Amino acid sequence: MTQSPLPLITIVTFLPLVGALFMLFQRRDDTATLKRTALIVSAITFGVSLLFVVRVGPIGGFDLAQPGFQYYERYDWIPAFNIGYEVGIDGISLLLVLLTTFLSPLAILSSFEAIKDRVKEYYIFMLILESGMLGVFISLDLFLFYVFWEVTLVPMYFLVGIWGGGRRVYAAIKFFLYTMAGSILMLLAILWLGINGGSFSLPTLLQNNSWLAGAPEMALFIAFAAAFAIKVPLWPFHSWLPDAHVEAPTAGSVILAGVLLKMGTYGFLRFNLALFPNASREAAPVIAVLAIIGIIYGAIVSFAQTDVKKLVAYSSVSHLGFVMLGIFAFTPQGLQGALLQMINHGLSTGALFLMIGFLYERRHTREMEQFGGLWKIVPVYGTLMLIVSLSSMGLPGLNGFVGEFTILLGTWAANPVWAAVAATGVILAAVYILTMFVKMFMGESRNEENLHLVDLTQRELWVIVPIVIFIFVIGLYPNPFFQTMTASVSALLQPLGGSVAIAP
Repeated sequence: MTQSPLPLITIVTFLPLVGALFMLFQRRDDTATLKRTALIVSAITFGVSLLFVVRVGPIGGFDLAQPGFQYYERYDWIPAFNIGYEVGIDGISLLLVLLTTFLSPLAILSSFEAIKDRVKEYYIFMLILESGMLGVFISLDLFLFYVFWEVTLVPMYFLVGIWGGGRRVYAAIKFFLYTMAGSILMLLAILWLGINGGSFSLPTLLQNNSWLAGAPEMALFIAFAAAFAIKVPLWPFHSWLPDAHVEAPTAGSVILAGVLLKMGTYGFLRFNLALFPNASREAAPVIAVLAIIGIIYGAIVSFAQTDVKKLVAYSSVSHLGFVMLGIFAFTPQGLQGALLQMINHGLSTGALFLMIGFLYERRHTREMEQFGGLWKIVPVYGTLMLIVSLSSMGLPGLNGFVGEFTILLGTWAANPVWAAVAATGVILAAVYILTMFVKMFMGESRNEENLHLVDLTQRELWVIVPIVIFIFVIGLYPNPFFQTMTASVSALLQPLGGSVAIAP
């Protein structure tokens, strides 16, 4: 583990929280200043997070060949219980940290015209949520991880419950109860590990793993998996997701799909595979079957939707099924593809929710039958929507293809049958994505109101174009992303019986 001369991780993690505290003292009626403050704070956070990969003097510059945790920090927090503030990032968490800091300012900027009520509280919750999500990805102490994990629940609950749609209260409570139910089991497992392992520190537990000899490894695996499977969501723990997505405001849906769901898949990588390798091997066939069911189920149910936002919500069940399949294939290509697909899904599905939100602000409906012919009416919108739709579908040359192909390649090495069945999800994705696009953008308009639609504004282009750029970058040149994760994936695979050569 390597330390930085500057507590860079702490600065990045708590900068949004400091911004939220600063906003408490701003005037409630000065909405323009509140919006600018939230955007500037989140943009600065993204800029500072780039120091992880760009060296400036003695600070920054991630070492690709180092599999351990970098920018490591540790301070005593609750010494009586051997709990510390212990943080660090490796090639797995780095990409997710950057995804979080990248999407947050875009989500905030997308809200400038959509949020009219309680503007101050809205942007405060957005910044608190960003700090909570970053904390999940950088925590190396199990107790600290659990604190950040629960912190993310509160702002998202209010974002959905206050600024959501007609059934927002139902969706917010359902989201909260589902997540909390799984978290309780994870808390019990954390307590068992801390007491019997003598520490809540993940590096310490992994280094001195003699406690695992008499541990109920499968029970601990299931306890952690319950929390993570709900968050992913892995079929059949997915029923909260469509309600939360549909009722959430646009920015809430972007953050929920782009980052919050990745907390579940990240949890499997960071904790289940690392702490319980034997139980992970035993559970792999079950997890793989559930993932494949989710891939096919999510695609079929997406095809049946009439609400375009609900279609994209169910597509997440299918896409995250690919990620789970790649993780539990226990092959280098499977794990690297799964991690890259986590980033891809955050970009592609986040962009889809943004585009749907832009249209909803103009027409106040998401029913596909209300549209038609949009390509001629709003050509810039139609072009960008086509790109992000094809990205989600997995078209070669765009980011989604690289992730799905690598996952299927790794899964084939583990079990060709799994790969063959899962590949049908790629075909089904093309069916529901292209059907959606044809209904909304081809032919003639089915409603006269569509004829008065205006194309994307400059602000909306500033939101969506950066994501589209990364969709092409990853699709055409994914090597830097694979290089970033290779060493850490290799270290993760060793106790599971796999390895991967360090990329040049």
